Amino acid sequence: MEKINPVVWFEIYVENIDRAVSFYENVFEVSLEDMSDPSDPSILMKCFPSDMENYGAAGALVKMDGVKPSSEGSIVYFGCEDCKVLEKRVVDNGGYIIQPKMSIGEHGFVSLIKDTEGNSIGFHSRS
Repeated sequence: MEKINPVVWFEIYVENIDRAVSFYENVFEVSLEDMSDPSDPSILMKCFPSDMENYGAAGALVKMDGVKPSSEGSIVYFGCEDCKVLEKRVVDNGGYIIQPKMSIGEHGFVSLIKDTEGNSIGFHSRS
C-alpha cells in the first residue's frame, strides 16, 4: 500500500480578512489569491499559493459567520527554510512568538507563534 500524507487542505479562521492577509503575506512573502465558496457567497476565502503535485497541503484564510479564530486546538505547521527568519517577520507584523525555534531532534526545528487573529500556528524547518 502506498503511503500518503493524510492532510490535503487546511483552513485558518479569521475575524478580519484584510488584516490576516497582510500578516500572512508579509510573514511568508507570498500573495494570497481570492477563492470563492460556491455554496455560500458570504464566506470570504484567501488561498495560499500551492501546487497539488508537490509535498504539503494547500489551504486558505477563511472568514465566515459562526466560526472564530482560536489558539486552542489543532495547529497547522508551515514549512520554511529557517524558523528564526519567520519569527522576526511575525513580530514585525503584529504577531508574537509563543515558542521560539527549538530542536525536535532528527526531525529538524519548530517554533510556535500567534497571528494577528489569535490563531496559533507553527513553523518547521530542517535547519
